Amino acid sequence: MMVVSLAITGLGLAGCDSKAENAAEDQAQAVREAADTKADALDDKADTMAGPAKETTENKADAMRAAGDAKADRMENAADKMDKTPQ
Repeated sequence: MMVVSLAITGLGLAGCDSKAENAAEDQAQAVREAADTKADALDDKADTMAGPAKETTENKADAMRAAGDAKADRMENAADKMDKTPQ
């Protein structure tokens, strides 16, 4: 019952976001997903390698994911401030 209550509360709070904030958060999610897709492709490529080349490619994939997450986090933080800024 507690989970349902929390879910309903979460939906109510999500309704407080403006369309602009939601659009900005959607963009952030798209950035995160694009970085993950590219990193997944690098991981797949690494799976066909061995030794230092494999490790280097895996490290590039990890860095790509981290950069995408960091950019998306910055975008989400900026979006969260949108509705808090006086108009």
